[in-house]
Amino acid sequence: MYQPRFRITNNLVTYISTIEAAKALIDHAPLVPAWESKFRAEALQRTVHFGTKIEGNDLTADQTQRLVAAQTDAEPGLTPTELAKQAGVLARERDIQEVINYRQVISWIDQLKLNPGKMATTLSIETLKTLHALTMQNLLAVDQTGEFRKQQVVVKGTQDGGVVFRPPVSVEVPFLMEEFFEWLISSEAQTLHPVFKAGITHYHLVYIHPFIEGNGRTARAMASLVLQQSGYDFKKFFSLEQYFDSDVDKYYQALLSVQQNQLDVTFWLEYFCYGVAVEIDKIKSQVMKLSQDLRLQQELGAQVALSERQIILLEALQNQGELTSDMAQQLLPNISTDTILRDLKDLIKKGVVRKQGVTKGVRYLMID
Repeated sequence: MYQPRFRITNNLVTYISTIEAAKALIDHAPLVPAWESKFRAEALQRTVHFGTKIEGNDLTADQTQRLVAAQTDAEPGLTPTELAKQAGVLARERDIQEVINYRQVISWIDQLKLNPGKMATTLSIETLKTLHALTMQNLLAVDQTGEFRKQQVVVKGTQDGGVVFRPPVSVEVPFLMEEFFEWLISSEAQTLHPVFKAGITHYHLVYIHPFIEGNGRTARAMASLVLQQSGYDFKKFFSLEQYFDSDVDKYYQALLSVQQNQLDVTFWLEYFCYGVAVEIDKIKSQVMKLSQDLRLQQELGAQVALSERQIILLEALQNQGELTSDMAQQLLPNISTDTILRDLKDLIKKGVVRKQGVTKGVRYLMID
C-alpha cells in the first residue's frame, strides 16, 4: 500500500491551528443567507478563474465572472459560443470551454453530500475519472477523457520549457492509482488531519499524472473533494486556486521538492497548509467583520462601519471579555497609542464599547 512520508513540523502545527480557529469561527458565524450566497458565488468565480488561469487560460477575472454568471442562468443546450455571446465574452473557444468545464466540475463536487459511510465510493478511481471527464469535455478525444493515459508524458518548466519531471510510465498508472486510493480510504489515512490528506492527494495525483492532459485541474478538484467529504469545505467560501496562481513557480517548485527530498512530502505539505491557512484566514476576517456588523446592526438599529483595527480590538474583547491599553498595544504593535485610543473612543461613541475605571485602571468592555 502507498505510504506517504512526512514529518509534523512546528510550521505544520501552527498552520493547522490557524485553520481550525478560522473554521470554528466560519462554521458558527451568524451570516444571513444572502451574504452566504454572495461569499459562495465569489469563491466559485475565483476557483474557476485561477484554476484555469494557472494552466494558461487567457480569460480575465471579469470575463470569467460574466461567463460563470451566464452559465448559472443559462438554458440547457447552449453551445460554448452561444453562452459566450450571451455573456458578452469574446475569447478563444478553448479558453471558454475550459471555464465552462471547470464550472461544471465545481458544481458536480458541490452536489455530492457529506457521507462518511460512503467514503470508499466517493473517494474512488471512478470519481477521479468523472472529474477528469468533466474537466476535459470537448477538449480531448472522447477515448482520452476519463481514461488513464497509454503513453509517456513529461512536465516542462514554465520559464525555459525544459523537462523538469518525468511521471511514471503509463503501464504503471493503473496499479499506482489503485494503491493510492486503497490508502486514501484506509483507517490509517482517516487518522490524518483532512488538510494533510487533501495535500497528499493533490501531490500524488500530480506525481502519477494519470491522464494525458488536465492532471493539475483534476488533482486540485480531487483535493477539494477530499476536504469536502471530511467536513472541511468552509461553507464553500474558500478557494485555494488563487494562492497557487499568485506564484506559479513557487507552486511547481513545492511539487518538485518531493522528488528532490527522496519522496518526503513535508515541504509540499507546509506549502499547501500555509496556503489553506492564509486563504481561510482572509475569509475569516471578512466573515468576522460582516458578522460583527450584522450583530451591531441588530442591536443598534443601524449598520456600523468598522476599521480593520477596530475589528481586531472587538475580536479580542469578545474572546477575552475586556481590554486594557497595554493589551491593545500588543494586538496592534505597529500602531501608535494615540491612534488606538482614538479607535476605542470611536467605538464608545458608536455605542459598541464602554469604558470602566480611571487612569491606569481603565478597562474597555463590550456593551451587553
